[in-house]
Amino acid sequence: MELNDKNILVTGADGFIGSHLVEALVKKGAHVNALSYYNSFNNWGWLEKLENIDCLEDIRVIPGDVRDGHFINKITRGMDVIFNLAALIAIPYSYSAPDSYVETNIKGALNICQAALESGCQRIIQTSTSEVYGSARYIPMDENHPQRPQSPYSASKIGGDAMALSFYYSYELPVIIARPFNTYGPRQSARAVIPAVISQIAGGGKEIRLGNLSTTRDFNYVKDIVTGILQLAECDKAVGETVNIGSDTEISIGELVETIKKLMHSNAMVVPEETRFRPVNSEVARLKCDNRKIKELVGYTPQYTLEQGLAETIEWIAKNLENYKIKIYNV
Repeated sequence: MELNDKNILVTGADGFIGSHLVEALVKKGAHVNALSYYNSFNNWGWLEKLENIDCLEDIRVIPGDVRDGHFINKITRGMDVIFNLAALIAIPYSYSAPDSYVETNIKGALNICQAALESGCQRIIQTSTSEVYGSARYIPMDENHPQRPQSPYSASKIGGDAMALSFYYSYELPVIIARPFNTYGPRQSARAVIPAVISQIAGGGKEIRLGNLSTTRDFNYVKDIVTGILQLAECDKAVGETVNIGSDTEISIGELVETIKKLMHSNAMVVPEETRFRPVNSEVARLKCDNRKIKELVGYTPQYTLEQGLAETIEWIAKNLENYKIKIYNV
């Protein structure tokens, strides 16, 4: 399936990955409808920061809420493809507000699939997360790795993925589960470790307040993740499949911090901050992607090294520090 000239709905379009996906779809020549979480300020999130795209001309921004089934049913009419990125994502906040995660991440996925089924949508891409696997039981982690809900967030994403796949098996809805590993880049919020480190250094801090430094992650630049999502959306053989998107590499948070410090010429000291640590049994100790499946399906190869992606991220955050509350822990 080619995406150019298709009517496409992106939920969570106002978020980090969603806003980058919107940009890429516009460049492909798609007719993009961008669902932005409704608020009385009429703020469109990161869509406000898009470069070379006019939100009033190049895309159609739709304020609303994925939790409202009637609303979703209305806006999906006439859509050829739906990318569902609408989600609550912050793991620490899920400890405090798990019901919100069920409503958005599971009920939201249900609303999308039900509406897509009724409207005859040709393809639905449900965006997952490597957090559904929990701590690695073997490395690298392929799509058959056991799932372990080590936080209410990851439990809700497991539920959302399962709901989407149930529509594939029950109703032959053309669903693809795209499962990115850890994503970073411009526009990511400071609740994530990379922008947390960069913003604290860029703000002139001599101390970097962080949590656990021993965990490892498979970090991927956002443009690579978007490329993978788009390639899967266009791949007929991916329908009904769950597919990892990652680099097949890993780095500890401690090593990552030293890499960022080197790129930013910083000698700031890391200071552990207890509020940034996850509960012991909730901490995911290790993640490393087995990306053989996406390579076999679409020939996916990441184009950015960690250092290249970090350099672009550092430059963007340094120019946009007003978006970061540096002295406050972003849950």
